This record gives sequence, C-alpha cells and structure tokens, in this order.
Amino acid sequence: MNKKNVLTIRIPEDLKERIEKTAATQGVSLNQFALYAFTRGISDIDTANFFKKRIQGKSKESIEDGFKKVMGKVGKKDKTPSWDKL
Repeated sequence: MNKKNVLTIRIPEDLKERIEKTAATQGVSLNQFALYAFTRGISDIDTANFFKKRIQGKSKESIEDGFKKVMGKVGKKDKTPSWDKL
C-alpha cells in the first residue's frame, strides 16, 4: 500500500461549503476534489513560472519580434470553413 500523507488546513467556512458543494456536484469525494484542485493549482503556477523564466531579461520588443517571426512562418492560410465564418 502507498504511504499516505495527511495535510490539515484551516479554511474559511464559506470556502469549505463551496468545496463540499462542488465535490458533490462533480460526484467525487471531498478528498478527491481537493486533491484535483491542489494539483490543478500547482500545475497552473508551474506553467506561469515556466513562461516567466522564458521571458526573464527580454524586452517587450524582442518578445514581439520573436512572435512575429514565428507567425511569419505559419503563413496566412485560412483553413476556416466558409460555414464557420461570421
């Protein structure tokens, strides 16, 4: 059996109620939902940190130039079907 760790946290009552309601709506246990929410939150933070590192020390102009260079390689192919255009 996997070793399990326990984390006890204090949260406002209204947040606890929202977590319980959302877990019930999703049809999962409070523990499963909390694990999902923590994992999702950490993943979002990791992603933001990755991009912060990538642009650290670069000017806005160099980032825009790089973007334009990449977009220039893509071309202006309009693959949107006519029925899907406004």
